[in-house]
Parts: sequence; structure tokens; C-alpha cells
Amino acid sequence: MLNTILVIAGVVVFIIFISIKQINQYQKGIRFLLGKYTGTMEPGWRLVFPIFQSYRKVDLRVKAVDVPNQEAITKDNISVSVNAVIYYKVKNADKAILEVEDFFYAISQLAQTTMRNAVGQVDLDDLLSQRDRVSKNIRDIIEIAAEPWGIDVINVELKDIVLPEEMKRIIGKQAEAEREKRSIIIKAEGELMASANMAKAAQMLTSSEGALHLRTLQSIIDISSDKSNTVVFAVPLEILRAFERSGKKLPEEK
Repeated sequence: MLNTILVIAGVVVFIIFISIKQINQYQKGIRFLLGKYTGTMEPGWRLVFPIFQSYRKVDLRVKAVDVPNQEAITKDNISVSVNAVIYYKVKNADKAILEVEDFFYAISQLAQTTMRNAVGQVDLDDLLSQRDRVSKNIRDIIEIAAEPWGIDVINVELKDIVLPEEMKRIIGKQAEAEREKRSIIIKAEGELMASANMAKAAQMLTSSEGALHLRTLQSIIDISSDKSNTVVFAVPLEILRAFERSGKKLPEEK
């Protein structure tokens, strides 16, 4: 009799021992009784009796899904290759198990399809210059679709946008033409300002008697500082007229 009790006690201890399951702090466990969902197990040691019960662990940490390169066509019919990374975490462990077969695979496939659709709704210029807006659109679409699965999409980032080589050359030519355009405009604005200042200077020189002559002498001094220069000096008409007026003022000899 004692042996029977010891055997039964040993069997019970063994069953309890093999029924102990550990749920880590970053996990939750989904328990089933005869295939039916019975509740969520919190972190710690939990009893899951074999044969009658089963369980699934769900990792609650943030996951990063690398979305592979996707060939897409923009709104202006430009072929591009885009890849991205998605950050998400499981919010409701029970839904992640009960509502979708493999939520990791489902999120990856959903991201690929959504990314191609989002790229097709914008022009190439917007895709290159407004990555944040495109990423937000992709995140919003994925978040709405993944809400019934108990998944919270934290962020979506476009990592790289690869253009065809021919399009790269065209964009390079466009950028070069844009820079040349800005250079011509800046040069023209500088010439306009210079001409306005020169006009003011000419007006001031002509309004003051002898000012032009003094400016001419100053220019000669500046040029003569370099002895290697040969200076051809053109006498302004104002100087000749000044001599002419001086000659008229001399008294006539008797």
C-alpha cells in the first residue's frame, strides 16, 4: 500500500514538474484547454498540464522588419526600387495568435504591398524630397490594417530609393541646369546693381566741376604703381574745355 502511494505521489510530482512553464518578463502566454482559448498567462512560472492543455508564447518587444527591395512605378511613370524598415510591437497577445496565423509574415507582406501602392501615388520629386510624408502614409495604412491583429505600428522609415542609371543622369543634368540658372540670375543682379552705382557716380562727377579731373588723376596714380604697365592716357573733353575757358579769360595784349 505504501509503495502504491509513493508511486502515485511520484507520478503526481512528475506531472507537476513537467507542467511548469516559464513565461519571461517580455512575454505573455496564450493558454488553450482542449483547443479552446482560456486566458492569457502573465510572466512567471505557470502550470500547463500536458495532453489537456497547450500554450503559445508571444514576444512583446519591439520588432524591426526589414522590407526587401520593391520595384514600383511612381505617379509620373518612373520606375524605382524602394526598401524600408518597420518597427512594431504586439499590443494584444491573444489577438496576435487568434486573429492571424503568422503575424510576423503578415506584417512583412502587408508592408511590401502598401509600400508599392504608396510609391505609386506620388511623383518622383515628392518621393525624394518628402520621405517623411510618404513614410507616414505607409505607417497609417499598415496600422489600420494591423489593428485587428493586436499589433501597434510604431514607425516606418524608407531606407533607400534606387533610381535607374539613365534617370540619375537626367536628374544630374537638371540640377546642373538649375545651378547655372541661379548663377546667371545672380550675375545679372550684380551687373544691375553695379550699373546703378556707376550711374550715380557719373552723375556726381559731372555735377561737381573738376571732380572728373581729380578722379582721372587718381586712376593714373593707381595704374602707375605697377611699372610694367604701359598707360595710354586719353584726355577728357572737360579738361580741354577748362583750358579753353582759361584762355578766354586772359587779357588781350596791346
